[in-house]
Amino acid sequence: MTKPVHFTDEQITQIIDILSELSSKTKIYFGCDSVRIIKNGQKMAKYATVLVVHKNGSNGCKIFRNISYEPDYEKNISRPRMRLMTEVYKVAELYMQMYPYIFGYDIEVHLDVNPDEIHGSSCVAKEAAGYILGVTGMEPKLKPDALAASFGADGIVHGFHERV
Repeated sequence: MTKPVHFTDEQITQIIDILSELSSKTKIYFGCDSVRIIKNGQKMAKYATVLVVHKNGSNGCKIFRNISYEPDYEKNISRPRMRLMTEVYKVAELYMQMYPYIFGYDIEVHLDVNPDEIHGSSCVAKEAAGYILGVTGMEPKLKPDALAASFGADGIVHGFHERV
């Protein structure tokens, strides 16, 4: 069972404030990525779940993030079904939390899943896409079109935002 992803009240207020200053051309993207780590001697997965505000659809982005850690019980590292589906669940949870505040904007859900069978993430492509369609009513973007997950969340989970 995954731990719920929740943005803080402060993050929600920041998102509402930034959206109030932008045009209706603003787009919102959701994504999640994860990495395997060892934390306190235990195998863990570090998850970065993001909401990206694409300002006016053309004026740069603001990334809001949630970082969480969960035990990683994955048996097959080359086809990490459990960890990838946890990413999908986290994206769906964040979407559901934020939907009342972003209704009316152009919204996309991006999954860090590649449907090409030469990639390990293909093991969940149909299941992940179906889950997001069922929860959000939207067809998710998969790699290579899943920029919020493949670049936004990936950069956060790998700590690129902390480097100076």
